[in-house]
Amino acid sequence: MNDWILPLAVGAATGVLSGFGVGGGTLLLVYMTAFAGVDQHLAQGINLLYFLPAGLLALPAHIKNGYIEKPVLIPAIGAGLLCAALAAWAATGTDVALLKKCFGVFLIIVGLMELFGKKKE
Repeated sequence: MNDWILPLAVGAATGVLSGFGVGGGTLLLVYMTAFAGVDQHLAQGINLLYFLPAGLLALPAHIKNGYIEKPVLIPAIGAGLLCAALAAWAATGTDVALLKKCFGVFLIIVGLMELFGKKKE
């Protein structure tokens, strides 16, 4: 009966982190594949759907704080949608083990860039 409490708590926590720009979708993907036993393909699809409301709810705060550059908004949205569609198509034909390895390498690279990258002022 209480099988939904942990996924709800993880979803809420990653939603809050997404609003702060931490990458809650990535954390949700790690939770689903490593701890909840969700197949990599399904987890990536859920992650794409998860991002839409999380991003939409964070958008007003970003507009209010002046973080949105309106001249590049439409081209960025178009490029993001196109790349997401192409990546989703490519992922459906890729072996799950390879997807997991690629995602692990991606996380390591991002982590190293965060630790050792130059800080913008």
